[in-house]
Amino acid sequence: MSVSPGALVARRLLAAASASAEHDGGARTWKILSFVVAFPGVAVCMFNAYLKGEHENDSDFVPYSHLRIRTKKFPWGDGNHSLFHNPHANPLPGGFEGSDH
Repeated sequence: MSVSPGALVARRLLAAASASAEHDGGARTWKILSFVVAFPGVAVCMFNAYLKGEHENDSDFVPYSHLRIRTKKFPWGDGNHSLFHNPHANPLPGGFEGSDH
């Protein structure tokens, strides 16, 4: 049973037309979801991050024995600071730099 090329083209056109007819409201649905769910969700997350940023962790340094173990010195600087060391965020084995705790 042979099918002519014209019949195959017609079948493809009909299949494409029926598929697009089922999904006409897709773009409108995603647009509504973006404005109703996504943008307010991002706004709530940004507000939460802003509030958490205002209250930085000012807790005392606790020298746990299993953290900041130095078995050998780093090959740069004084050997105690990591390569991307931040004195406000990364404590040394004895505590934060310049703190009196």
